[in-house]
Amino acid sequence: MFVMELIHTAPLEAVDAELEAHRAWLDVHFAKGVFLAAGAKRPREGGVVLAVADDRAHAEEIAAGDPFVTAGVCEYRITEFVAARTAPALEQYRQPPV
Repeated sequence: MFVMELIHTAPLEAVDAELEAHRAWLDVHFAKGVFLAAGAKRPREGGVVLAVADDRAHAEEIAAGDPFVTAGVCEYRITEFVAARTAPALEQYRQPPV
């Protein structure tokens, strides 16, 4: 599982100009079952996406397709982790502990 942290690299006006395209991109990956949760950080300096991807390269490829990235208004920091414990609703995503 991956925590995909978005970090804004441009003023909010530039970020907001790409927001509709970014949300459409999120919708595509939610529909595919890749994204489990997403939202803006507070204060609004970026966001966080919780994702299930085949491997780190796949997570990086997904992030590279974000309209925020292609427009140059954000970058990603991706952290892989083992979801050894989950809430019951996320049980299908549990992984054996390392």
